[in-house]
Amino acid sequence: MEISRSQVALTTFPIASRKIDLPRMLGLLLWVLFLFGVASAQTAAEKVVVVDGTNDGTVFGMGQSVRITGTVKEGAISLGGNVIVEGVVEGDVATIGGSVIQKAGSRIGGDVIVIGGSYLAEDTTPNRKPEKMTFMYAGYEQELGDMMRNPTGIFSPHWTPTYLGTRLLVVLFWFIVSLAFTAAMPGTISRGVARLQLTSVRVAAIGLIGVVVLFGGVILCLWIMPEPIRVLIGLLALLLWFVASVFGRVILYAATGRWLQRKYIQVGKNSEAVALLLGTSFWVLLTSLPYVWPFMAAFILIISFGLALTARYRAGWSATPSATNG
Repeated sequence: MEISRSQVALTTFPIASRKIDLPRMLGLLLWVLFLFGVASAQTAAEKVVVVDGTNDGTVFGMGQSVRITGTVKEGAISLGGNVIVEGVVEGDVATIGGSVIQKAGSRIGGDVIVIGGSYLAEDTTPNRKPEKMTFMYAGYEQELGDMMRNPTGIFSPHWTPTYLGTRLLVVLFWFIVSLAFTAAMPGTISRGVARLQLTSVRVAAIGLIGVVVLFGGVILCLWIMPEPIRVLIGLLALLLWFVASVFGRVILYAATGRWLQRKYIQVGKNSEAVALLLGTSFWVLLTSLPYVWPFMAAFILIISFGLALTARYRAGWSATPSATNG
């Protein structure tokens, strides 16, 4: 008896009866996490660049603080450190992941921009031009400072209790979102799972083309279009990205959970909730591994766009004439 792909989309996938050694599997998983989670506990002393005399250009500090005891004609910028002004800076002073400290008797002629830090002036009335502005955002100082001092650290997250707790909250969040979507649109999610399993290569190809065209087209439109059209296109692209990401993730988590139930883990049998929990935990784990998570995030984005762009088609949308007539 021959079963069409449209029938497959609405069926429940069978659960394999093969058992696995859960303690051994959990032990192996913990060992892998331990290997990836070993981080160096050594902390280097803060480096400080001292600028004395007269400097006609702009002073930069990459992953280090800048102390200005002389005169800087242009400006001073530090990424991952503080800017300490003891002399004169004629231009702007900016820092990311640090603070701007203006000592008593010093002068700053331009604007002060601080992201991930604070602006501290020892004088009651800082020696600055009244028309110059001060922009300050004090959140995530430690995180921004660490990222500026070690940019590659973003690809290798540290397995701290805070990080682990955050990942558990991510699992809980996407599990609840997936449950809500499967309860509201069971047929759509089921057809999406079948489409992903039967035509995964085609879905990935369409998703890759969609991502390239979308982001490339949006950047081009933002470059050449008038401002009202740029705002509209940006909002539409952001909406499409959000809807595709949520819709595609739910389908991917459901398909992965069913696959794990069918192949390896005989837990919950036909329970959709258990399948969603397994799939969500699996992908959150992959997107938490050092140096692996960027590729996993890109893969999820491509699959999500492919599923969203093919949502109105059934699993086998290229129907043959014989199937149509018979």
